[in-house]
Amino acid sequence: MARKNILSGLMDDSKKFTAVNNEPESAAEKQITFKGIGALGAVTRSIDALAARADAARDIEEKLAHGETVIDLDTALIEDSFVADRLVQTDEQFQELLEAIRTRGQDSPILVRPHPQKDGKYQIAFGHRRARVAKELGRPVRAVVKKLDDRDHVIAQGQENSARADLSFIERTMFADKLDKLGFDRETIMSALSADKTTISKMLSVTRRIPADVLSAIGAARAIGRDRWHELSVKFEEENASERAKLFVETDDFIAAEPDIRFDLLAGFLSRKPSSTAATHAEPAAVTQWQRRDGSVKAKIKNDGKQFTIALKAARASAFGAYIADNLDRLFEAFEKDQLSGKNGDQ
Repeated sequence: MARKNILSGLMDDSKKFTAVNNEPESAAEKQITFKGIGALGAVTRSIDALAARADAARDIEEKLAHGETVIDLDTALIEDSFVADRLVQTDEQFQELLEAIRTRGQDSPILVRPHPQKDGKYQIAFGHRRARVAKELGRPVRAVVKKLDDRDHVIAQGQENSARADLSFIERTMFADKLDKLGFDRETIMSALSADKTTISKMLSVTRRIPADVLSAIGAARAIGRDRWHELSVKFEEENASERAKLFVETDDFIAAEPDIRFDLLAGFLSRKPSSTAATHAEPAAVTQWQRRDGSVKAKIKNDGKQFTIALKAARASAFGAYIADNLDRLFEAFEKDQLSGKNGDQ
């Protein structure tokens, strides 16, 4: 089935969803695939590919709205999909969309279904960001309401995202993994991701090797494609690789980096052999929590024996942290007096 019929099953209940063929079919698509040589050609192909995907997404939404009633929905009545498909959206991306909708209005409707468990509520199939923008602007969101079972819901969600090219490879992969763990059959996952059986198998091999918490720590990593993710996943077949990775993703340099850099840092780290057996089996830092009885100040405390860190969380965390920093000399003197007093008391 060509991509232009990507949601025909939603508009005609007699049709079933099938996986979308990723091979170019039209002369224009073939021209996009083979046009250009060298750096300029690569840029041209990339722009053409993005334009083609944007056209496909618009085509989906036009077909969706055709013959259906578009209504204004109160965002308070809408909940997210039961399966998440994104890791993190940057504030910059959200602000760009918010300003566009503030200026031009909402160009295309979102798709929702009546909530399967809550009367009077709705569940988003796709259009989460548009719904969030509408809520932020205090406006109702334009939506098409259609009865969908879980299978049609995830297919609509996945195919719309595939057409827009909004998701990175690892976000698509984690979406496929969630569908697999929820018990959806392989045909449904193929349809939702617009991918063939071999591609889905390769995707799932990545999530089966790399622990979910490590994937979440890396983030969307939009510049990292399938081959590099596969290469990284193979490294996790080595002894103690998962344990080493889980320790590494907690380091300050890793946390401070952008997702693409995090990927490179972890790949480089796992490519190096551990310097010693002790390093391989290093214990993770002990983590404790503290908070005032009224909950006004909270602290996360990490201690690995060499480094002791306190992370504050409160409305006045910055001011409280600055107060501690300004009084470190006095606090340390009090600490030494307590230590000395303790020693004297033991004699």
